[in-house]
Amino acid sequence: MPHTNLQKLISVPGIGNVRMTKKAGALRLRISVSPRRGVTVTLPRIMPWSAGISFLMSKRQWVEEALRRQELRQRMAVQDGKTASVPDDPAELERMRERARAILVPKLRSAASQYGFSYGRIAIKNNVSNWGSCSTRGNINLNMRLILLPEHLQDYVILHELCHLRHPDHGPQFHALLDSLLGGQEAVLSRELRGWRII
Repeated sequence: MPHTNLQKLISVPGIGNVRMTKKAGALRLRISVSPRRGVTVTLPRIMPWSAGISFLMSKRQWVEEALRRQELRQRMAVQDGKTASVPDDPAELERMRERARAILVPKLRSAASQYGFSYGRIAIKNNVSNWGSCSTRGNINLNMRLILLPEHLQDYVILHELCHLRHPDHGPQFHALLDSLLGGQEAVLSRELRGWRII
């Protein structure tokens, strides 16, 4: 019989709902705090729920501070008027993903052709950690929220990921290549992109 993950939801005053998850492959207790997924406690499958709850209580101050920081970042982003968020409704979310695919995939293909890049596959992701990424296999992931940004920032992120095909890190050669493709505007565009928040 295959191992399945076990979950339970608990409510903790000052923190809110916390998802407890038992995983067969987990080796230790772990807490994560995400803007979209909330607070999650992961524990080994054989460990009792009480151990996960005790661990959460021992880290309570850290969790509350992490939640406050996230709330502050989101408030500041709203005040700045530069936020990139996705709808909660699953049907609307899927429509946005399809629209992002229709806009971003042709952009990436065109830029790759123009500048002579060869890549693997393209995926449109819904994540809160980055605008895009490039794997060691040459696969490129783009955040669906990119379509909420001005077009020149969409192009900037796409070129950024394409340049990682030649230079996986953010070393001097990477920045020199990207800056040359952007006409010397990398620093300006990078600063502008940092003014946007993924929520």
